[in-house]
Amino acid sequence: MNTLNHFETPQLELLHRGKVRDSLRAPNGDRLIIVTDRLSAFDSVLETPVAHKGAVLNGLANFWFDKTRDIIPNHVIELVDANAMLVKEAEPIRVEMVVRAYLTGSMWRGYQQGQRTFSGVTVPDGLSKHQQFPEPIVTPTTKEESDREITPENLVSEGWVSQELYDQMKEKALALFKVGSDLLKEKGIILVDTKYEFGLLNGALILIDEIHTPDSSRFWSAEDYAKNPESAEQMDKEYVRQWLIANKVDGQYPRALTPEVSQEATRRYLDIYERITGQPLPTANEPTVGGDVHARLVGNLVRAGLMKDA
Repeated sequence: MNTLNHFETPQLELLHRGKVRDSLRAPNGDRLIIVTDRLSAFDSVLETPVAHKGAVLNGLANFWFDKTRDIIPNHVIELVDANAMLVKEAEPIRVEMVVRAYLTGSMWRGYQQGQRTFSGVTVPDGLSKHQQFPEPIVTPTTKEESDREITPENLVSEGWVSQELYDQMKEKALALFKVGSDLLKEKGIILVDTKYEFGLLNGALILIDEIHTPDSSRFWSAEDYAKNPESAEQMDKEYVRQWLIANKVDGQYPRALTPEVSQEATRRYLDIYERITGQPLPTANEPTVGGDVHARLVGNLVRAGLMKDA
């Protein structure tokens, strides 16, 4: 299988290896983000990479960054490869702004167990699975080894952000969510929930990381939701999460995907890319066997002047 599981080179300093992204220092001091085909679920990186996944995430993030520049500046300088983005170096804010429009996922699981307050937001009794909220809600979490639900008040008191900065992040997150929801609605897709990450560049708030991708967001088919809300088609990596849940052994999730599940995950990633952008992924026809994503990436980094000819 032709996948990009990680990227490193002695020519560029490795700054950080996250669950999905590898960050390196570009020669001029900017940051080079390589979006790999690694897949993370339940705070763990699976052993099985998913073909084309990194290019889908990178391409969709670039699509949405471009669509939302009028709401908030972002860190993008240039898309240098299907799997690589050159970005401005920002000071990350260690908070995820999670916006939810429906009762589902981890929130629904907590709700079933009697939880009614989530990151300081209280929801009423009597709600059903996948029910839409009257208005989207913001349920922030900290960015730690394991993300932690936290109230806005505690974010301020613990020193994560100032009240002024939190208010600005909340305002921008809701504005971004509205733009995403409106555009996707035209394509028959519901933006169920998502997370946004922000940073500071020269003291100003900017959008970083990714936006409205299948890894950072939950998507449903609007047609399916209208027919039966509780069985709406999930057009994101929830498919993989549900497979992991169904195949737990002695309370442990599988560490690897079967070939069939990996291939179906690839199909879903490619499908959501085309549905959102209206175009197939440019690199979708690269052979999954015998091709070389790594060689293509290196060639594009050399052409962009970020590496010397290897």
